This record gives sequence, structure tokens and C-alpha cells, in this order.
Amino acid sequence: MTPFQVVLAEALAVDKDKVTPGLLGFVVVALLGLATYLLVRSMNRQLKKIDLPEDDQPPTSPKAPGPGA
Repeated sequence: MTPFQVVLAEALAVDKDKVTPGLLGFVVVALLGLATYLLVRSMNRQLKKIDLPEDDQPPTSPKAPGPGA
């Protein structure tokens, strides 16, 4: 090995005491982010379908009293 390769190997050496998430950790976080984005987008679509009454109109009162009255 050349001196350059030795220096490069020492610089890129993995420390046995250091734990890194690696590719699997990145994939899991990316999938969780994608799932969250899709759920929020779906929730916004569902909320847009809801037809709420306007505040300007007074609420209608029931014609007959309820069973507790």
C-alpha cells in the first residue's frame, strides 16, 4: 500500500465505539416523512369536503320538544 492509501484508510476507518444509523435509519426516516406528508394531504382533502353552516344564519330550533323536556 502506498502512504496515501494508508492515510486514507486511517481517515475512513470506522470507530467500533461509534454507532451510526446508516442506510436503514435514513430509509426509515424518509418513509416516515413520506407517510406523514401523504396523511396530511389526505386529511386536507377530507376537511375540504365538509360543508359547515355559515355563522350569519341563526341555528334552527327543533319543532317539537325533545324527550327530556
